[in-house]
Amino acid sequence: MDTPSASIEIAIILILIVANGVFALTEMAVVSSRKVRLEKMAEEGNAGSRLALELAEEPTPLLSTIQVGITLIGILTGTFGGATLSRILSEQLKNVPAVAAHSDAISLVVVVSAITYLTLIFGELVPKRIALNNPEPIAAVLAGPMSTFSKLSAPVVDFLSASTNFVMRFLGIKQSAESPVTEDEIRILIEQGTEAGSFEKVEQDMVDKVFRLSDLKAYSLMTPRTKMIWLDLEDSIEYNQRIIFESSHSRFPVATGSLDNFHGIIYSKDLLSDCLEGKPLDLENGLKSPLYIPKSMKAFKVLELFKQTGRHEAIVLDEFGGVVGFITLHDIMEEIIGDMPSVDDEEEEPQIIERQDGSWLVDGLITIEEFKEVFDIDDLPEEERDHFNTLGGFVVSYLGHIPSASENFVWDDLKFEVVDMDRVRVDKVLITRVSPPPEDDSDLD
Repeated sequence: MDTPSASIEIAIILILIVANGVFALTEMAVVSSRKVRLEKMAEEGNAGSRLALELAEEPTPLLSTIQVGITLIGILTGTFGGATLSRILSEQLKNVPAVAAHSDAISLVVVVSAITYLTLIFGELVPKRIALNNPEPIAAVLAGPMSTFSKLSAPVVDFLSASTNFVMRFLGIKQSAESPVTEDEIRILIEQGTEAGSFEKVEQDMVDKVFRLSDLKAYSLMTPRTKMIWLDLEDSIEYNQRIIFESSHSRFPVATGSLDNFHGIIYSKDLLSDCLEGKPLDLENGLKSPLYIPKSMKAFKVLELFKQTGRHEAIVLDEFGGVVGFITLHDIMEEIIGDMPSVDDEEEEPQIIERQDGSWLVDGLITIEEFKEVFDIDDLPEEERDHFNTLGGFVVSYLGHIPSASENFVWDDLKFEVVDMDRVRVDKVLITRVSPPPEDDSDLD
């Protein structure tokens, strides 16, 4: 065996394996790097991170360059290993009588197996594992040399890139125009952070509710007209005083006769100020012109409107200009951080009562969003078409008429029974889960 020659050949193969590892390390580091962290490193003056960010933004040339390098390395490794080292090993095996007849095949299998093992471990798996552990700094270090190699192999890379784009167009696959960071990605990261202990569960819930807020409309968060506490100018001063004193609200809508003759909003602090000055109760003095919003306005738009105007409440109107509800900043904040019960809230009857038999007694005025969340429902029939806002609205929409007490129907695996009516409004609904009907054995025969 020519020892110097064999040593040189082995050294060349090891160098090629290391080079393969560098390509694999660079590829995984750039692809798995978070662009936000690269941008932060670039802002701190790290030149390599700027280059790595450019490579991450447009990875096709980088991937083509790496593929060219790995392909060349594979060809060279096969040339030296398959032809040279196997020949040297075969000559040695011919001196062993037991395997001399098959020395060529055995030497080829041994050399290929050894090179394959070393390439997989040191040329692929270990470098990629290292890159995943700390991608951004590695990408910043290797981006410069890889960019230089990319320029040297530009003709080949350009040809491969053009070929790739042609095949993509031929297959009808368009380049994704997805935003750099999506809502789902943030949700997944927050969920993983919660599982790892980096975030509290309450923080994850708040982030989920903030994202959910962008899908909600004003009518999902408002206090419906039938539950609004308002002051009527036709009522006596004593009656209105009792309403003000018995409630804990900081503001009251004021109207004449009905909410359709709406005048404005009056604040409790203004009434208290007049009272302390010894002035008689005058609801018309100090009325503030309210904000009017359509019931279809998105919750985020309502929040932005509150920020712009400095107001914390708005009257919600339907498409005909009728008052359908009242929404405040407090309502929006409760949707994000959860219920913030006041003294009065503690005295109110809960909207959902679970009974001992497993059924639920539900208030007809519970919002559709809360109802769907409690019962884990994605969509209700005709929800988009009929635009009902409450459970009572869904019952009326499904039945197609104003129901009477004891009327019931089954939808999905839920049975809805109207327990009580408040004139023409569905007041209480009894909901029971029903089992699917058993299969008829005769049908199976």
